[in-house]
Amino acid sequence: MKTQDRLYFDAFREVVKAVNSTLDRQEVLDLLVSNVTQVMDLKACAIRMLHGKKRTLELLASQGLSERYIRKGSLDADKSIADAMEGETVSVYNATEDPRIQYPKEAHDEGIGSIISVPLSCKGQVIGVLRLYTAEPREFSETELDFAEALSEVGALAIENARMHEAIKEDYAAVMNEMYDFVGYRRSI
Repeated sequence: MKTQDRLYFDAFREVVKAVNSTLDRQEVLDLLVSNVTQVMDLKACAIRMLHGKKRTLELLASQGLSERYIRKGSLDADKSIADAMEGETVSVYNATEDPRIQYPKEAHDEGIGSIISVPLSCKGQVIGVLRLYTAEPREFSETELDFAEALSEVGALAIENARMHEAIKEDYAAVMNEMYDFVGYRRSI
């Protein structure tokens, strides 16, 4: 196996192991953005989840972005590389001049050259995006895009697993409360 292919494989395997061993969404997503940034030699990486009612992309995890850039303002899902929300991986070669970028001045100030926006999909529905940032404008190879898309699928799985786990915990707590209320009621008769 080629050296770069081996790095991709090892990073992918590490993220999959984390998804398989923990229901801590944040731990998995932090590991994912860290591995992607390092292995793909990126300036930064971020995962944003769609807030359905507001139609904004809320930050879940990031690596390599300044606080100033993170806090620049809300990302509108319909204005910030919107095609990714339709399930398409979008490559923006020059982030400071492309009209699909919602904050081009802030991208310039952050030193961002290119952005790749990969949809996070679960059960056929886009729930967020994995964003890759470079310092210089860069064309990504098919292998790099395939790797990013595979990791976005794992990230979406981690988000869904954590969501389902929380729902089960809430259901269990509700059942236990009902049971306690019923037992408490029966004792007072």
